[in-house]
Amino acid sequence: MIYLDNHATTPCDPRVVEVLLPLLTTHFANAGSVSHESGRYVADLVTDAWGSLARRLGGTSDELVITSGATESNNLAIFGYCLHPSQTRRKVISCQTEHRAILDPLSRLEKMGFEVVLLPVRSQGEPQAGIIDLDRLESVLDERVALVTIMLANNEIGTLQPLREIAQLSHQYGAVVHTDATQAVGRMAVNVNDLDVDMLSFSAHKFYGPKGIGGLYVRRSPRRVRLQAQIWGGGQQDNRRAGTLNSPGIIAMSRALQLCDELAAEERPRIRLLRDRFYRQLQVELPEMALNGPHLDQPELRLAGNLNCSFMPIEGQSLMLAAPEICASSGSACTSSEPRPSHVLRALGLSDEVARSSLRFGIGRFNTESDIDQAVQILSQVARQLKRLL
Repeated sequence: MIYLDNHATTPCDPRVVEVLLPLLTTHFANAGSVSHESGRYVADLVTDAWGSLARRLGGTSDELVITSGATESNNLAIFGYCLHPSQTRRKVISCQTEHRAILDPLSRLEKMGFEVVLLPVRSQGEPQAGIIDLDRLESVLDERVALVTIMLANNEIGTLQPLREIAQLSHQYGAVVHTDATQAVGRMAVNVNDLDVDMLSFSAHKFYGPKGIGGLYVRRSPRRVRLQAQIWGGGQQDNRRAGTLNSPGIIAMSRALQLCDELAAEERPRIRLLRDRFYRQLQVELPEMALNGPHLDQPELRLAGNLNCSFMPIEGQSLMLAAPEICASSGSACTSSEPRPSHVLRALGLSDEVARSSLRFGIGRFNTESDIDQAVQILSQVARQLKRLL
């Protein structure tokens, strides 16, 4: 198996598993049980891990809410802020290429009477394909806007939005800024102060940690964001998110992000080189293939490990079925079973036919040059066979 679907999830790093296993078998006490030594021991580990996570994002421990993952974080950010009793504004701005974990909660807000504005992105063929137009954002900003939520790194085409500029514009109108940074944290430098965002969502399983654990950064100073809890019972996390702490997950997630930081200088350039090698070789073998999203020679606009290509006239699903040795995706893992073409690619102006012919590849820590070369050989051979059948 050649695993090239690291946007959907990443394998848990063995060094993270090494930290995780004793917390499931030996040091399994509840971190809330501080009346005995076992509980206090785990509580201390959790406190250290929590602080490390927050610092690596540029925040403090009391600004980090631990959740089950980015989907819960996004829901807490959107509903928790917009529906807070002290929040009276009724307009939200987002983008057409957001993940369903943003678009679906916004659709629910719309049914509750909120005005939701989804900004378009620059079309395929433009130098900044997939990026929003800041002038267009400014044109819809006003004093009625409660929240601006824009994804930092897109999960299908890897586009990196200009979050700092988005935040600066939005704050001029008193709006709170949230970003779904699920694909960005661990894969690029992410600092909440550099981005100037008020809330930021992430999941551990996107950066070689376990599934079922994530977080939401919530700014406390100088712009304090108040949230209405979405889960009640027990009063944990200052009543922002109740429930027994996932101590093993928190500690493992902290270790995973620590590794990402320690390996960044070598790992990120290596992944970019592998991605570029993959694309160049595919171009030679399949010259009719087309790149979706920003050009690869603009690293400031695209995640290092992301590649999204159309293989017209072959459908992406057909290509995957004919090449079972390769793990890739025809879109977001959360919507891969839907018959509809990718809403992200449609937002670029691509036709349904082109969108359905596309595959997303996510290259990660454990991929090698051999993986890339074998994948090119398999895909090109299968694509030529399928073309002969059309």
